[in-house]
Amino acid sequence: MTKLLISGACGRMGRLLSQEAQGRGFEVSCGVDPLAEKVAGFPVFPSFDKVTEESDLLIDFSTPKTLYKLLDFAVHHALPCVLGATGYTSKDLVRIQAASAAIPIFQSPNMSRGVYVLKQLAAEAARLLPDFDIEIIEKHHHQKADSPSGTAYSILSNVSGADTVPVFGRKGDETKRDRREIGVHAVRGGTVAGEHEVGYYGNHEVLTLSHSAQSRIVFVSGALAAAEWLLKMPPGLYGMQDFFGAD
Repeated sequence: MTKLLISGACGRMGRLLSQEAQGRGFEVSCGVDPLAEKVAGFPVFPSFDKVTEESDLLIDFSTPKTLYKLLDFAVHHALPCVLGATGYTSKDLVRIQAASAAIPIFQSPNMSRGVYVLKQLAAEAARLLPDFDIEIIEKHHHQKADSPSGTAYSILSNVSGADTVPVFGRKGDETKRDRREIGVHAVRGGTVAGEHEVGYYGNHEVLTLSHSAQSRIVFVSGALAAAEWLLKMPPGLYGMQDFFGAD
């Protein structure tokens, strides 16, 4: 079995990942988490410099705060990485790109295959409906740290043109919509795993594209599928587009 290191092992996604991994041909060798709690019978270390177990691959569902030490560890041990955290800065993305020269890295703000398809459809609809107003709405559980979601940002990138202007929420007396605007709105509440909607508002008609994750297992399954695929790849930076074999 492929030995898997889980970064963020004590979080909700990490725990779910440890439960699902064995059924996909992975053996969890250890985890890394500041809480360092015992999870499902494998050792969990408080930091990467404390890890003593050997692994073949790393999957991360923690936070961007751990990124630099994670990448240093992965490069030193030649570990392919699947990065599922959101909220990376432009500086973080540069660091990921640099590390991918030495190891294969799969990075996506959303591991759902359905979300990838939504993004492709959203881009095509924006191309076909250039005179429609576009609004993006994302919904997540009340414990999600970053806002808007990384997926909302990636959808925004897919539907943006050269002159579009993102507007994050609206408030005030002067909020008349400019034709160049793309609205992005975040909702936080309850236990919502993740919902994303892209609305196209024209004269007397509305087109809505949406995706709803009914369980976090969607993201875990996507990460494990990406991990299986990544083990066969040379060093480089990969994403859902590469996984789907798109041009």
